[in-house]
Amino acid sequence: MDWYSSVFELIDMRSFSNLWFWIGLAVVWSSASHWVLGVPYDMIGRARRHGGQAEDDFVDLLRINSRRLLYIADEAGLWVIGVGMFLLTTCVTLGFFYGVEIAQALFFLGFPMAIISLLSVRTARALFETEHTIDQIYKRLARHRLVVQAIGMVSIFITAMWGMYVNLSIGVLGG
Repeated sequence: MDWYSSVFELIDMRSFSNLWFWIGLAVVWSSASHWVLGVPYDMIGRARRHGGQAEDDFVDLLRINSRRLLYIADEAGLWVIGVGMFLLTTCVTLGFFYGVEIAQALFFLGFPMAIISLLSVRTARALFETEHTIDQIYKRLARHRLVVQAIGMVSIFITAMWGMYVNLSIGVLGG
């Protein structure tokens, strides 16, 4: 047995049994719940507690990121949705019809993030269409973050269940 085979036998390169996939999944969801419309959540809390310059910085950053998100959605939204749906459909076809495990893993990462992206555009648009007090902005962003966290928990649970199913079925069938 050569060195290359020994390394790949020691480190399983399949998606759901690979530690790096699970670390990546945790990082993706941690980042998604920390960055609310491009604003770090600790900055929102600091602005809410202290007001003044922290609140001004928060409002500026929220305005910049929301306008950027809305600009991308308005200018290239159909293309982004089209390419995204093509990639997700490719992952579904390869993953669930042809059994390509990496495509399944990418689908379990990409599909919920697509939902989060749509929710982010909706929240940004709602913030710009009507006037809001600063307290209403805080509440809307907290609600958005809560929804992102709920989607993340459900997504991680479903991914873990599917990953266990795949790993057990491969183990039973002999891979």
